[in-house]
Amino acid sequence: MKPVFATAFAVATLGATAAMAAPVTYDFDPAHSQVVFDYSHMGFSISTGIINGVTGKVVLDADAPEKSSVEATVPLSGLHTVSPELDKHLFGPDFFNTDQAAAVATFKSTKVELDGDKEAKVSGDLTLNGVTKPVVLEVDLKQLDKNPMSGKEVAGFEAETTIKRSDFNLGKFAPAVGDELEIKIGAEAAKAE
Repeated sequence: MKPVFATAFAVATLGATAAMAAPVTYDFDPAHSQVVFDYSHMGFSISTGIINGVTGKVVLDADAPEKSSVEATVPLSGLHTVSPELDKHLFGPDFFNTDQAAAVATFKSTKVELDGDKEAKVSGDLTLNGVTKPVVLEVDLKQLDKNPMSGKEVAGFEAETTIKRSDFNLGKFAPAVGDELEIKIGAEAAKAE
């Protein structure tokens, strides 16, 4: 079962046969890669934040898609909510208790499983606030093609997962402020030169 997702991996090798394809590395474009998170605010509303500037790489292996991998660094300096006061509060003693410019989250995949025509489950380790926990990303390959503006080969992905703030020692005010964060990731990654 090597559907469209696997075919996209094969296309990534451009000109190589599937039997001779080497893994291809794509570097995240920080200007077009972001993390969006939603949480319940006391049951009255859903609050949203965004983190810009995601960096890292995706390695696509056409011969063995399950050997593909993802590594990402999410600079929390790029975190913004609808309120500058809330942004400041998030890095105070109730939550991260650190300088916003120094805080980062990282993700490193441990397993990739194809799951349908253009989907995969990517398991990995998320490190946030000094705590590492396993998570599973539901990934959708949006497109793998030449970018009409840059002429570079680009892979576009969307991913979703849910984590608990309390798992990362960030559970202050839960459950009044929702413990669960629904995370959506949009990423573009250009073929490394």
